[in-house]
Amino acid sequence: MFNFDLHSLLGEKRDCECGKIHSCSIEKVVIEKGALEKLPTLKSGYEKILLVCDENTYSVCGERVAELLSAKLENTVIFPGTPILIPNEEAVARVNASITEKTDLIIGVGSGVINDLCKHVSFGASLPYYIVATAPSMDGYASKGAAMIFDGMKITTNARVPKAIIADVDVLKNAPLEMLKAGYGDIIGKFSCLNDWRLSALVNGEPLCEYIYNLTYKTAESVSKMGKAILSRDEDSVAALMRSLVTVGIAMAYMGNSRPASGSEHHLSHFFEIVGLLRDEPYFCHGIDVAYSAYVTAKLREEILKLDTPRKKRFDEGAWEYEIKRVYASKSGNKTADGIIEMQKKLGWIYENKYPRYLEKWDEIKALLKEAPTPLEMLKMLDEIELPLKDFENMYSDEKINEAIAYGKELKDRYSVLWLYSEAL
Repeated sequence: MFNFDLHSLLGEKRDCECGKIHSCSIEKVVIEKGALEKLPTLKSGYEKILLVCDENTYSVCGERVAELLSAKLENTVIFPGTPILIPNEEAVARVNASITEKTDLIIGVGSGVINDLCKHVSFGASLPYYIVATAPSMDGYASKGAAMIFDGMKITTNARVPKAIIADVDVLKNAPLEMLKAGYGDIIGKFSCLNDWRLSALVNGEPLCEYIYNLTYKTAESVSKMGKAILSRDEDSVAALMRSLVTVGIAMAYMGNSRPASGSEHHLSHFFEIVGLLRDEPYFCHGIDVAYSAYVTAKLREEILKLDTPRKKRFDEGAWEYEIKRVYASKSGNKTADGIIEMQKKLGWIYENKYPRYLEKWDEIKALLKEAPTPLEMLKMLDEIELPLKDFENMYSDEKINEAIAYGKELKDRYSVLWLYSEAL
């Protein structure tokens, strides 16, 4: 098992071969049984604390957190347990409304959305925040960016890492199985995104740090073998999963963006979420979508590898705009589609002819794609955590999956195999 020595990763790393100084300003990570009981010590120095959770996380351990904060608890925001909380303008406004001039710390109790919400709000209010994790379900606990949905667009806003991450293994191991599967799924998706990172470095000359790459890869490789133990709620394996998710978050903090942890598989996952919200259609939780999407991107690599040479394609701007507006349409209008079109036109990749570059580097590209797990290897990982492919196929139609492959890349300003597949196949 890869040794997740988290505390050695905190602070600054000045000796990286890439020449950059990497830093992670998290002061404390506590992942152990009984971690909640460390709160009385960790809250030292703060006097007016805002607690943020939802009805579900409040019942899981938020009430205990409130007891431990005692007289230092200034305000509490409890969002409804259903429907699912969206990290949008309304949610931000509700948390902001509970901040006073005396508030000196925000503590979130939850996982993905609560973490992102507190991260975003605390950054805007120039306040520190802690996160009390309720599930090992995603890798954003230690990252700087906050995944928000503004104007119907999934965006990552600039923020900062938490001052402390508190994860009680007694809480984590009892999280819903879906959340445990999601954490595992988010981690195995790194095989896809790391291959995308190397692909972009080869095709576009994007900077790549070997230390961060290897840190993330070894983390994913270790966790990929833990699926069955995680499903059995084995304490050591659940704790290792949580440490791995925090490690990947630190890798993102080192890089200053989510490139070490997010690629084509995340673009597809974001597509299913955004389109689900626009059309009022169901979708899986993030990490499970990432796991299934990593299988889809493995299939795309397999198809590209069958080509002797890349194919030359002509870009039709009018047809592209029409499809973006069709795919991202909603009852309230084309705000999401208009945002995507504006972003991609500003980025300029849709106009760029990469065919000469693909032709020149085709052998290198194919050799690189072979480094990623095959579809069969990805299926074995899905089986490890009991995520049958038929559930994915039943949730999303062939049409929606093909739309995700064709237009999911437009949701981000990041190159991945989705661009290569679109432009060369």
